[in-house]
Amino acid sequence: QVQLVESGGGLVQAGGSMSLSCVSSETIFMINVMGWYRQAPGKSRELVATITSTGNTNYAGSVKDRFTISRDNAKNTVFLQMNSLKPEDSAVYYCMARRVRDYWGQGTQVTVSS
Repeated sequence: QVQLVESGGGLVQAGGSMSLSCVSSETIFMINVMGWYRQAPGKSRELVATITSTGNTNYAGSVKDRFTISRDNAKNTVFLQMNSLKPEDSAVYYCMARRVRDYWGQGTQVTVSS
């Protein structure tokens, strides 16, 4: 069982930056894939970025070159650095851990004002 806790969300102006963090209850050495997904009202949950235990990353086309996913294994934490934020980035951002099955955090709200 993996418990995930996100933090760092809030209100930011368009063009600004924000960093999200996700702390895992289990060492991320044991987790094959960690990532971030987001969901806006009326929309399905969509992939933002993932990172494997070996460091391979994958980004949604809408955030590529603006967002960066990274890990701190010593702190069992995955980060999402978001730059050049746009109003369409507004959503609840969820941390995900994949090991046989997917585990999800409760989410953190990110609101980007125009």
